[in-house]
Amino acid sequence: MQKFAAKIVSMMKSENLYASQGGPIILSQIENEYQTIESDFGDKGPSYVRWAAAMAVRLQTGVPWLMCKQDDAPDPVINTCNGYRCGQTFKGPNSPNKPSVWTENWTSFLQVYGNETKKRSAQDIAFHVALFIAKNGSYVNYYMYHGGTNFGRTAAAFVTTSYYDEAPIDEYGLIRQPKWGHLKELHATIKSCSQTLLTAVQQTFSLGQHQKAYVFQGKSKECTAFLVNRNRTHAARVKFQNTSYILPRWSVSILPDCKSVAFNTAKLRVQRNTRSMILSQKLNSTDKWKEYKETIPEFDNTSIRADTLLDHLNMTKDTSDYLWYTFR
Repeated sequence: MQKFAAKIVSMMKSENLYASQGGPIILSQIENEYQTIESDFGDKGPSYVRWAAAMAVRLQTGVPWLMCKQDDAPDPVINTCNGYRCGQTFKGPNSPNKPSVWTENWTSFLQVYGNETKKRSAQDIAFHVALFIAKNGSYVNYYMYHGGTNFGRTAAAFVTTSYYDEAPIDEYGLIRQPKWGHLKELHATIKSCSQTLLTAVQQTFSLGQHQKAYVFQGKSKECTAFLVNRNRTHAARVKFQNTSYILPRWSVSILPDCKSVAFNTAKLRVQRNTRSMILSQKLNSTDKWKEYKETIPEFDNTSIRADTLLDHLNMTKDTSDYLWYTFR
């Protein structure tokens, strides 16, 4: 793993791709959700996490290193969140000198053959992004923002060739409304008050049983507020800084000046679009399928022998998903 990581970093450095070199790469990641299996390795699990982090830092990319869904990521590596609702579920950075980072905001999910497509509304995505920023979130990365197609045999096991088609930009590169437009408005609103969010101190105030205000008050009296209603069924009337506001159910209202609502995550102000599909070929006829019966090979009839396990892709030259291994 060290050899592979060093090779990738070397390739990036040779092209001056890191932000420290004037390039576009602002973050580096080592490992991915290792915590989900870490306990299976006993004491060796945390030891490996520390080793991987130290190894990555020594590569000196000049940009921060991340570990996704890794609560015990050691300094200076940043522990981050992956999921649908990191504004609610993320425990936060494990050190006060680390930013709060959401590395994978799942706009949909990969689809397995036989399962229904995972649909997530524009309002739900916007709610959790706004809540994450309100709770001192520094960075949100969408996974995926642009869907795609895994052609041929490039999809993972049991995964359809269509990948994240429900993203704000679908697998054909077409804008999917209202997701794309609603999130565009959210981003513009957050950007409009970014200076206050970056420099002011955050305070929280209760506005009711399910309502809360996240307020960023600067030294020069600049002010931005996020008014949150967590009630999933009912709107709420709240009073904030001597002014009454109606908060739709399960929503976040953003007030860049702590006075006027510039954006509410539950209110769509963009048009919806639809996409029509035309059936080009039916695959329900028996003449479309062929069946082959292979003979299980015996060791004496094998064509290649070795004292180590041979790599599948190198042996088949990536022409087949199947390769017989037999042992003696």
